[in-house]
Amino acid sequence: MREQRGLGTYTCTMKMQQIIIAALLVIVLGVPFLMSAGKKGTGHQPGTRTLIIVTPHVPQIRDEFGYAFARWHQREYGQAVSIDWRTPGGTSEIRKQLEAMFKETIKKATEDSGFSIDENGVLELDSGGISFDIMLGGGSYDHGLLKKGVTVSTSKTVGASTMEMDLTVSISRPADFTQSELDELFGENKIGPQELYDPEQYWIGTALSSFGIVYNRDVFKKLGLKDPTAFDDLTSPKLSGWIALADPRQSGSITTTFDSILGNEGWTHGWRTLRAMSGNTRYFTNSSTKPPIDVSQGEAAAGLAIDFYGRGQAQVIKDSGGGDRVGYADPDGAVYIDADPVSIINGGPDYELATRFVRYCLTDEAQALWQFKKNDPENPLGPDGEPMGPKWHELRRMPIKRSMYEKYFSYFVDQVDPFEIVSDVKNPGWRAGAHRRLSRPRRGPGRPVPVWGPGRRPWQSRTPPGSRRRG
Repeated sequence: MREQRGLGTYTCTMKMQQIIIAALLVIVLGVPFLMSAGKKGTGHQPGTRTLIIVTPHVPQIRDEFGYAFARWHQREYGQAVSIDWRTPGGTSEIRKQLEAMFKETIKKATEDSGFSIDENGVLELDSGGISFDIMLGGGSYDHGLLKKGVTVSTSKTVGASTMEMDLTVSISRPADFTQSELDELFGENKIGPQELYDPEQYWIGTALSSFGIVYNRDVFKKLGLKDPTAFDDLTSPKLSGWIALADPRQSGSITTTFDSILGNEGWTHGWRTLRAMSGNTRYFTNSSTKPPIDVSQGEAAAGLAIDFYGRGQAQVIKDSGGGDRVGYADPDGAVYIDADPVSIINGGPDYELATRFVRYCLTDEAQALWQFKKNDPENPLGPDGEPMGPKWHELRRMPIKRSMYEKYFSYFVDQVDPFEIVSDVKNPGWRAGAHRRLSRPRRGPGRPVPVWGPGRRPWQSRTPPGSRRRG
């Protein structure tokens, strides 16, 4: 009997452990997408229509757009709305989680017939099949992958027969602009070699992003170095242990930055720069917002950053009385500029409200949020008779509409015209190859392969850092 009781206790314990593990797994997988900013202007009142947006954007952007969109929608449609922000991680992590979610949803949809298939064989989910209306931010590459979508092999039983199917579903769905509207909003669909929007409207650019260097002037001065103006400046041996980088396998923005370095310097010389830069790093983090913060606090001398992360952190330090110790530099002759898009999620709960948000993002009011001074009575007036611009935070991002530079450039916080400084070097399409190289298998049990080669620090290469040529 004791043995039986012992066996029973063991079995119950194991079952309880399995239940606990299963519960924890649900929490781990589910909590990220349930996270919401809960910031200014995003409170939910009874009867308020809600737009659910998943985004990698920082709280400052969520604050301003949540508040301003609610005011705009009330004025234009006479209806109260709020935004439910979901922030599970960086762009690449969001995309991977969306892909996993869609694969599970497709399998369920084939069982419940909760889908339709268009003339191209692309599956369209019924409204409400997915929990999110919009993905905002993250770069054209990842939004292009949302358009490409996922393919799932599944089967469906009809009567006595079973049909095997390979179903492809796009994670995003097209917006509803006419071509004449797009022409009026954007003009030529081009900045450098990049597009401002997807011609089929699966993603629409809302702002422009450049990719450069955030640095601490005080630390550079102590190290006896001039302020950086090129990526090559981050390969100096004096910066060993002083560079902060995000992991490009988890951050879409840093992957884009690495890709731009390879595009401008060429595969061989670009990798020399990346290896040397990586050799100087103190860490690789999964969040692209961490390096600018550590740089501002003197924990690192420099890091790679999207322009608005770098400029935004510089603004935070300046506003708190820290002076101009934090700087941001767009590398000379190598400024890669990309659209920062919005995509409507296929099968989201409220397509109509989602399309309204996309249209709002391209109004002068919304574009002014990116670059106008905060709460400034001198800002130009909007349609409501109030000064345009952000209420709480200077976002310091570049608007995507050319007309904003023509009409309002003198009101911009940053006197930068991306259409003038963009590099014309065409992206060679090496991003996937770079990603594979960064994710190569480990050598031996638990031993990673150093990206600069075994037993050799970057400044010990046969080609000294100062002798690299570009192109």
